[in-house]
Amino acid sequence: MGEAFIWGLVGGSSLVIGGAMARRLPLTARHVGLIMAFGAGVLISAVAYELVHEAFETSAGDGGIALGLLAGSALFFAAEVLIDRLASKRPDARGPAQSGRGLVLGIVLDGIPESLVLGLTVLESGTVSAAFLVAVFIANLPEAIAATAALERAGRDPKRIMRFWVLVALGFGLASLLGYVALDAASPRTVAIVLAFAGGAVLTMLANTMMPEALHHGGKLAGFVTTVGFALAFGISTLQ
Repeated sequence: MGEAFIWGLVGGSSLVIGGAMARRLPLTARHVGLIMAFGAGVLISAVAYELVHEAFETSAGDGGIALGLLAGSALFFAAEVLIDRLASKRPDARGPAQSGRGLVLGIVLDGIPESLVLGLTVLESGTVSAAFLVAVFIANLPEAIAATAALERAGRDPKRIMRFWVLVALGFGLASLLGYVALDAASPRTVAIVLAFAGGAVLTMLANTMMPEALHHGGKLAGFVTTVGFALAFGISTLQ
């Protein structure tokens, strides 16, 4: 049980590392855009091979995958619309702040079910899936760098941002522990819904926030870097 919490914390620790890198390194907007492109490629692979494919293998043909995908996408979409409406009432809250909040929203909505899945892998095999753990770690890193850079450009307190990442990483550890405990007796359909929910949330975040920002700031090179990220994550998934 304690192992599930530790691995969830390890997966979330890249958020803290990414936040520290954004603060310490002289990153330009182009650098951040290319980092986001790399992260987008990693996430596309994780959705395809570690989430949706695993959901299909777990519970195919009973509607669980479609339900999870739509629920994750709808929740992210609704939350993003709410953020936009709140931002429209505060002109200073748009621009980088809006982009940063969108990335944070995607990190949380994607990271919680992913952490549940990490706990589930410990439950099923006695140890964590190394491929999935690495994919989660790598994907969180550029997301945290990009979100931290955007929030700092919007004038947010860097120390508060770092404290937030620490709390989120701890939350992911608890979510992994919850996955170990709560999914012990879960049906295959429930597991498939959890996996697909994470996929739906991150796909919507990629389309609405991460990939447009990557292209805008990283330029045409973003497509190539996205492919590199996808290839690396796919290679890791084949080792599982």
